[in-house]
Amino acid sequence: MMRQQDCRVEDLATVVAEETDHADYPLATSVISNVVVYAADDLCTADRQAAMQEIAHALREGPGVIIVKDAVPADVVQRASAVFAGIIAEQNAAGQSVGDHFAKPGANDRIWNSLEKLAVAAPDVFVDYHGNEVFDLVATAWLGPGYQMTAQVNVVNPGGAAQVPHRDYHLGFMSAEQIERYPDHVHELSPVLTLQAAVAHDDTPLESGPTMLLPHSQKYPGGYLIAGRADFAEFTTRHCVQIPFAQGDAIFFNPALIHGAGENKTTDVRRMVNLLQVSSAFGRAMESVDRERIVLAVYDELLARYGSEQADIALRSAADGYAFPTNLDRDPPVGGLAPASQADIVRRALAEGRDRASLQRDLEEHRARRATA
Repeated sequence: MMRQQDCRVEDLATVVAEETDHADYPLATSVISNVVVYAADDLCTADRQAAMQEIAHALREGPGVIIVKDAVPADVVQRASAVFAGIIAEQNAAGQSVGDHFAKPGANDRIWNSLEKLAVAAPDVFVDYHGNEVFDLVATAWLGPGYQMTAQVNVVNPGGAAQVPHRDYHLGFMSAEQIERYPDHVHELSPVLTLQAAVAHDDTPLESGPTMLLPHSQKYPGGYLIAGRADFAEFTTRHCVQIPFAQGDAIFFNPALIHGAGENKTTDVRRMVNLLQVSSAFGRAMESVDRERIVLAVYDELLARYGSEQADIALRSAADGYAFPTNLDRDPPVGGLAPASQADIVRRALAEGRDRASLQRDLEEHRARRATA
């Protein structure tokens, strides 16, 4: 299996040296800095199957990123921005500190689960915003039908520092040590389970820090393992490109594309984007299982056998070992990129020798933190 120590900057440099050929994308209006650029009207009036095939090629075999100009009508963006501004004001008034996966606290304002919060606050705006033909076209092209939409607003405040370029969810939210435990074919699978996108809610000139992009980097096999490597951070930061956005433009990219929010060098621009993370319908188990019930049922037995390999393996089948999905307002990542999973909570209880009643209280609190309301 791939290891972090085997990753070389020279290999990534060779991959990202590829040039994007406009001729490969007949529906595109242009190629800018190796990024394929479309007009929303051109995509939506083209043959749907042809458009989806071209988009999928761009995201997988091509540069890994596309920009769609005027993807969301300006009036719809402005109405949504007003709702989001109100939500952020309420969060700030309540003294709510919102964590972030890849930025320092205070560098930006976040609205976790802006999808649900927009629906509750303004149903009419939700339908106008998310009933979007471009969103549906690109999401279907990459993930197929039945995709699951999530969204998070990110406002990069004046002076907000740039993120370290990175890959995204799933494997992108793990440490290199965790990632090394996954076989190589999972590194290939992870990018086709989600789609990343961002809608510009304001005009975004270069000085305000539009998204940094490293076109073609999704094709580098070891790209998940380079997290934390200073040599790769220096290379990716130096070679990323940035393209100005206009209000209503949308960027869509393969989650394996190396990218990051840019530095907001202005003194007066609060750059708002709505980050869309769309998931495959296939990321679900076949049966509904109450894992909390299972864990509580077997906990005394696990405690009696604590320290044995058999008990540790049995816990993997009993508990939910993955931290997501969760409510990031109440269950933020602390000390890492992900909060504690159910299995982490059980392991802690076992290590401390706590009784079943104590574990039950912890699991109930964990469940409450993950609920959206």
